[in-house]
Amino acid sequence: MPSIGHQLGELFLGAAPTVLIILLFYFILRTLFFQPLLRVMAERDARTVGAQKAAEAAQAAAAEKVKQYQEALKQARGKVYAEQEAARKKLLDERAAQLKDARSKAAVEVGTAKERVATELAGARREVESSVAQLSAEIARRILQAPPRPGAPAREAR
Repeated sequence: MPSIGHQLGELFLGAAPTVLIILLFYFILRTLFFQPLLRVMAERDARTVGAQKAAEAAQAAAAEKVKQYQEALKQARGKVYAEQEAARKKLLDERAAQLKDARSKAAVEVGTAKERVATELAGARREVESSVAQLSAEIARRILQAPPRPGAPAREAR
């Protein structure tokens, strides 16, 4: 029976070609496969990080543009509101001026009408006053000439 040392030596001698083949495959795969693969993965990671940074920068720029747009929109709305307010105030002022003018014209017309009515009233009074004596005489004559009606109470003189 061979000794254990001898058996181990034969085992190592039999395993040496397998170890050499495995080491050879390791170096070949490392050189031809793993290093290029690691380079590609590192490059992909760098591009991914760069793309993420570029996307964050683009988002920040977009947010800034949105903020500027909203500010410009706010200013434009303020300007429009101010213009509308100015136009409204102008219309109100014009309306007040027209109302004032109409009131003054109406006051003049009312004053003229009052004067005309007062003149007509004075004329009518003069006519009535001038014909009062004649009318009262006519009324008295008719009353005194009218015959008494049957069934009517008799008038008593006072």
